[in-house]
Amino acid sequence: MKCRPGLAMRVGALALLLALVLTFVLTFGGGALAAKPKPVQVGSKRFTESYILGAIVTESLAMAGVAAEHRPGLGNTAVLEQALASGGIDVYPEYTGTIVRELLQREGNPSLAQINTWLAPRGLKASAPLGFNNSYALALREADAERLGLATLSDLASPAARGLRLGLSHEFLGRADGWAALQRAYGLPFATPAGLDHGLAYTALEQSQVDVIDIYSTDAKIGRSAVRVLRDDRNFFPRYDAVLLMRTGLDAAPLQGLAGRIDERRMIAMNAAAELDGRPYADVAREFVASLASPTPPAAAAAAAPVASARTAHGFWSRLLADDFARLTRQHLLLVFGSLALAVVVGVPLGVLAWLRPRLGQVLLATVGVIQTIPSLALLAFLIVIVGGIGFVPALVALFLYALLPIVRNTQTGLDGVGAGLSQAARALGLTRWQQLVQVELPLAAPTVLAGVQTAATINVGTATMAAFIGAGGYGERIVAGLALNDTAVLLSGAVPAAVLALVVQGGFGLARRGRDRRRVR
Repeated sequence: MKCRPGLAMRVGALALLLALVLTFVLTFGGGALAAKPKPVQVGSKRFTESYILGAIVTESLAMAGVAAEHRPGLGNTAVLEQALASGGIDVYPEYTGTIVRELLQREGNPSLAQINTWLAPRGLKASAPLGFNNSYALALREADAERLGLATLSDLASPAARGLRLGLSHEFLGRADGWAALQRAYGLPFATPAGLDHGLAYTALEQSQVDVIDIYSTDAKIGRSAVRVLRDDRNFFPRYDAVLLMRTGLDAAPLQGLAGRIDERRMIAMNAAAELDGRPYADVAREFVASLASPTPPAAAAAAAPVASARTAHGFWSRLLADDFARLTRQHLLLVFGSLALAVVVGVPLGVLAWLRPRLGQVLLATVGVIQTIPSLALLAFLIVIVGGIGFVPALVALFLYALLPIVRNTQTGLDGVGAGLSQAARALGLTRWQQLVQVELPLAAPTVLAGVQTAATINVGTATMAAFIGAGGYGERIVAGLALNDTAVLLSGAVPAAVLALVVQGGFGLARRGRDRRRVR
């Protein structure tokens, strides 16, 4: 009988946790869903220019009286295409070359009208050509290019270039118009390199960790770094004119004012303001949109912008305590503890079943073990297709699946550790099989089960940062932005709270364990 209060306390704690999760969902999820009118969802990819353009689109819609939300850093083209198809986003900045080769699997440089004819069956359209072409290119240090006599992409096939080390972005390595096709077109003798995040490429080049990187022709650092851009002498790369790719049903009229308003010089300047001068990309976008309605010429408006607000003015503490901190904390906590609660509700019964049925238990443990080995981004991409959308739900499901293994395994291990004599004694006292499990075996296995829950919680705190790649928010949103903008302060403002939360979770479970031990001694 002494076991029952402890079990009741644990059941009560679990019920409280589930109640808190439900409260979060109803308070912060339901309210958003009920908002009228539904805001236009603006997406962007994981690099500086896309962040800025996404913010420009959002600001332009707001100035036109259209409610809009920016969902930055949503991974690669495939993720954004799925987000458009599922209604997770309504519009995002894209490039004609990417649309033609990646989405439509076609060749050439077709007109915008032809592109829209091909996009129509998908329920998509491209609109508001912004006015600049942002092509891919390969670049290397100017000193190396001069020493080796390299000026064109064809020169990379010469014996002088054989020892160069390539550092190419993950998307460029996987694109139809990326590395594999470029290598065939120019007969380049290099092995396929490991992927390198675009935000780190220039730093790796400057530190001589790599010798050749892929760049965008409007990169911020082109004008401020000693690099040589290799000329595409065989015209391999198509035009990548910046446009807005959107769902057919979206009214594009409020965005037509952006058409032809951004040239390459202006885009490079905005990229540099965010990435090199450390100005928040949202401020850069806001000033640009304001300049469109200002009588001041764009060039003068750009020159008048407060460039002095450099990284030192937006240091770690100001980034950490920015206005979005409460929102990101709420999202991160909801992802971690919502998925943990679901994993406890499902994982403990599965662990009991694995203990009661050893053969079935082997299958269960093998299954949750395989799930644990799936890379997080691959699992998230798969769940986007299954769930039919991006955001909170696929991220919650992914974290729930990752949390299952330690809970299922520890539940089975804890029950295995209960001595056979205790079970026999319980039967001798006339307890039914269910009573033995609930009143004797599970309470004795509770410390091991709790250790599994603690492990799952700690894993989820870190893994939840990946949810930002599919628009689920959390501290990962800052980490992704920091990588994209090459801004250490922004990156740390997301990484440090995540690390602190992991320590708090560990400490909380430690206090709960010590409290339980003191109660058992009493």
